[in-house]
Amino acid sequence: MARRALLEFEKPLVELEEQIEQIRQLARDSEVDVSQQLLQLETLASRRREEIFRSLTPAQKIKVARHPQRPSTLDYIQLITDAWLELHGDRRGSDDKALVGGVGRIGDQPVVLLGHQKGRDTKENVARNFGMASPGGYRKAMRLMEHADRFRLPILSFIDTPGAYAGVLAEEQGQGEAIAVNLREMFRLRVPIIATVIGEGGSGGALGIGVADRLLMFEHSVYTVASPEACASILWRDAAKASVAAEALKITAADLIQLGVLDTVLPEPSGGNHWAPLEAAETLKQALLANLAELGTLSERERLEQRYTKYRQMGRFLEGAATETALHP
Repeated sequence: MARRALLEFEKPLVELEEQIEQIRQLARDSEVDVSQQLLQLETLASRRREEIFRSLTPAQKIKVARHPQRPSTLDYIQLITDAWLELHGDRRGSDDKALVGGVGRIGDQPVVLLGHQKGRDTKENVARNFGMASPGGYRKAMRLMEHADRFRLPILSFIDTPGAYAGVLAEEQGQGEAIAVNLREMFRLRVPIIATVIGEGGSGGALGIGVADRLLMFEHSVYTVASPEACASILWRDAAKASVAAEALKITAADLIQLGVLDTVLPEPSGGNHWAPLEAAETLKQALLANLAELGTLSERERLEQRYTKYRQMGRFLEGAATETALHP
């Protein structure tokens, strides 16, 4: 079993993890019964992990959202669907590997699933462009969503990107236009749309598949107009102030549910989704099925009106000393 990568704030768990591994090795190499000691140490490690993750700062949540072993779009699709067929290409000469999609079935419900796809290691991340989609990726997503609308299939999208690819070639190919078209067209789609932030939701890259009837978000995911590093560089010309920017941006699930951006916060297993991906997938599946059932009771007109109203009501902002303090520490 591959060793889990521990984040900086998880370092108090290192010694316990090493002790647990040593006892497991002892059990494998001998016939000594160490089940009681193992249970005690695992219980202690679980309790400490819960304490750590209960009080994470926004900057720490970003590290969890970016964890290399956090389940990806394809991981969730494989775990929650009973059948799945990936579809490729935007029919304009491109097949972006940073944005994947296809048709599948959850229980008895046929659906179209799509989302950003990051890699597990450097080689795979390079192949997937670190989950940063090109214009072809957003056009592929739109093609799949139009397919869903034509055949009356609900759309499930999974958001996990630092942002849309901002290279010169992407701009030449119409990155802004591709995302803008998706934003416009997703408002007219007649089928239910459920978007879930499974990791890092960054900028227009996230919004390009994020217009939805229901927006769900795992509790240690983040959703932001710009990365804290970029925000700090713009405001203070100092990326080292990213933690201050993360606090001011209100990027956590707890912040966004209060601001009315989110509809549902999905709880994560102790230590984050990468510690128990099967449990995380089951939580996601049940939430998707529940929301699909609710949306299925609405007529097309009601769904479109509620979607429009949902986004018209967004845009709350804060005034006063609290905001000034956050922006000018």
